[in-house]
Amino acid sequence: MPKKITRKTASKNLPINKDDCEVASQLNTSPAQTLPPQMASQADQPSSNFDATNQEEVATANQVTNSTASQEEIATANPATNSTASQEEVATANPATNSTASQEEVATANQTSLYEEAITQAKHNEKPSNIVIHQTIVKTDTPQINVYKKVVSLEGFICLALIAGGVIAFGLIMGFTNSLNTMFNTAFHLLTNTVWYLLALIVLMGALSGILNEFGVTSIANKVFSPLMRPLYGMPGATSVAILTSFLSDNPAILTLGNDKNFARYFKKYQLAALTNIGTTFGMGLIVIVAMSSVKGEHFSLAILIGLLAVVLASIVTTRLMLFKTKRVFGKDQPAVEEDTSATVDLLKYREVRQGSVMSRLFSAMLDGGESGVKIGLGIIPGVLIIATLVLMLTNGCPEGGYSGAYGEGIGFITKVGQFLMPVLNPLFGFNSPEAIAVPLTSLGSAGAAVSLVPELAKSGMLTPNNIAVFTSMSMFWSGYLSTHVSMMDTLHFRNLVGWSIAFHTIGGLLAGILANWLFNLVALFL
Repeated sequence: MPKKITRKTASKNLPINKDDCEVASQLNTSPAQTLPPQMASQADQPSSNFDATNQEEVATANQVTNSTASQEEIATANPATNSTASQEEVATANPATNSTASQEEVATANQTSLYEEAITQAKHNEKPSNIVIHQTIVKTDTPQINVYKKVVSLEGFICLALIAGGVIAFGLIMGFTNSLNTMFNTAFHLLTNTVWYLLALIVLMGALSGILNEFGVTSIANKVFSPLMRPLYGMPGATSVAILTSFLSDNPAILTLGNDKNFARYFKKYQLAALTNIGTTFGMGLIVIVAMSSVKGEHFSLAILIGLLAVVLASIVTTRLMLFKTKRVFGKDQPAVEEDTSATVDLLKYREVRQGSVMSRLFSAMLDGGESGVKIGLGIIPGVLIIATLVLMLTNGCPEGGYSGAYGEGIGFITKVGQFLMPVLNPLFGFNSPEAIAVPLTSLGSAGAAVSLVPELAKSGMLTPNNIAVFTSMSMFWSGYLSTHVSMMDTLHFRNLVGWSIAFHTIGGLLAGILANWLFNLVALFL
């Protein structure tokens, strides 16, 4: 026989209503705290005769009888009886105890009435509140898939051949010892002179973004830009939250939003599939802008703004292309998530804040924002040290005195490719030197590594304002999408669209660079 389940509140066994608990939570109190004083005093009195309630049925003794209750009922027990109650059933007391049971029922009814009256007063909001307390439990149901291959396979030999070929190529041109020393010295130079500087900027910007988020400045910006989302991008207004989140941090920041059902319910399924593209477009935006602003030059600030405008225009094209594809796959009416009636917090009307005083929230926001900046700053170290080191060694050539294993040496392969493509690169992107192609190529793998190359180009005098505009747009738009796109689309459960997403984003990055160059040249006519 199934066991009866008893749910208790305070010292009395009263049924709990879900809606009542939500109202009580909005008042930042527990259900017991919303009781009037007279009810609270009754709730504190111990009960000896009324022991158990059941959500499905509650049986009480209301007739004068000596019969024993059946197993499907729960009867009120009286300690005056000589019968013993088992765990599955409670025996009914003798007729002499029925008057006591009736009094218990009246007391319980009075308490329930007082409880409902308190909840009614709360619903009429006699104590106005603009704070919603909400607890979200995020559960991921994505299964972990283990992929196995043969111990000895063709790809192992291909990988070995490529690594050996690269080492031999560098070694034959530079010398094996010199190539290794140059690789180590380049990585150390990037770490000490570029990464730590970027880390300091990112930590400070993280603290600033934390304050903007905590005190609602980001929410105000969201309200301003939200009406533009549907006419420009064909996306719901909630998309502006994803754009601002990615702009202030990094591409994967949209994954938290995309997996939040309260956020995803504003999207159709075909729209949610395009969220990766629009989030990556503005990923690392603040960091790229700040890094570019540190390079001094005439009209460089204007070039950065034009680069940002080019990103916005190109992002519209890329998002529309992705929506055109996803609409054909999923249709335009399929929702991203099933309607969840339990959702109590509208992310477009409420924002989550920290508890405590204003000063406590201020310091917590600064420190937490700085901590997130540290994580982002440390996260770009592998990209900068690995990708940027390789790109620099492929871009730099032999110094006048010959190879010595110092920083700044290389085989000049990208420079030769750039010279071959200059008839195309110059009219489209405005590159005046073949070395400039290294920045957008590096941004395919890491935005942090790409912006770390800009100061080196500035020292050599190869930078022009339109180069800054192009670097800003392409570094922000691509921002290492080849290293993040696959995992982001997989996390959002759109693995079958990875190829299309990467293809459209590649087109968008090229378009952003072209627009940045042409727009700056157009504005330069009036300077």
